[in-house]
Amino acid sequence: MDVGGGESVATPVQQKAHEAWRIYQHYLDKTTPLPTYRWIGTALVALSYCLRVYYLQGFYIIAYGLGIYLLNLLIGFLSPLVDPEASGGASDGPSLPTRGSDEFKPFIRRLPEFKFWYSMTKAFCIAFVMTFFSVFDVPVFWPILLCYWIVLFFLTMRRQISHMIKYKYIPFSFGKQKYGGRSSSSGSRAD
Repeated sequence: MDVGGGESVATPVQQKAHEAWRIYQHYLDKTTPLPTYRWIGTALVALSYCLRVYYLQGFYIIAYGLGIYLLNLLIGFLSPLVDPEASGGASDGPSLPTRGSDEFKPFIRRLPEFKFWYSMTKAFCIAFVMTFFSVFDVPVFWPILLCYWIVLFFLTMRRQISHMIKYKYIPFSFGKQKYGGRSSSSGSRAD
């Protein structure tokens, strides 16, 4: 009983669950600086899911739902934190530069890379587990779902790319101009 607002007594089950969560969070935090290995792991999980769906020749409605969810995650990953269209130019947070005279403002994603990776990996794991239950194997004509998803993907990406062009932002760091500092190791110097 919690008397006087002190510490509440946790049951042994709650203590074990909290300890398991702490261990899980510890290992998750250790993966933060290792994006290459994280994405390789996610690719392996995705490959195992795709092979399972291919072998079973079913669970297409799960794959369709997963595809829609992944498309939603991708849009969040490609979108800026503050939408310049919605803010109307006046924003409280960071915004994208609209003129060459504006100071440099870094691109801040609505969905950061780590959360994008984590959500995607979780989605593939949940979809993989769902393939073990026949209740989720709803008979559907999969080519229609595939065509509908492809059309949805292209329409969504066309809208996203036109938004990127209109507000002049690039959500990726490759292809951007890189500025090098003074090189102290170069021996040739014009005096």
